[in-house]
Amino acid sequence: MEAINIVMPVILYTLTSILLVILIILGIKLIKAVDKFTDLADNVSRKVNSLNSFFSIIDMVTDKVSFLSDRLVDGITSLLSKIFTRKEKRKDDKDE
Repeated sequence: MEAINIVMPVILYTLTSILLVILIILGIKLIKAVDKFTDLADNVSRKVNSLNSFFSIIDMVTDKVSFLSDRLVDGITSLLSKIFTRKEKRKDDKDE
């Protein structure tokens, strides 16, 4: 019984020390992985920011094309509505 009282704390202290060393090593590896991820995220952020001017030019061009296509559709619609209203007016004039 006395041997267990002497051996058990030694075993527990040894296992606790091993666990502590493993946790320290895992913590260091985790810190290195987070640093690499942070560097990668900063690199991606810099590259995306360098493309902002390109995307703003594309946005401006698409806005202009959209504006022109809206104007074209409005013009065609008004032209067609004028053509069809003239025919209806002519029919009304002939009936009278």
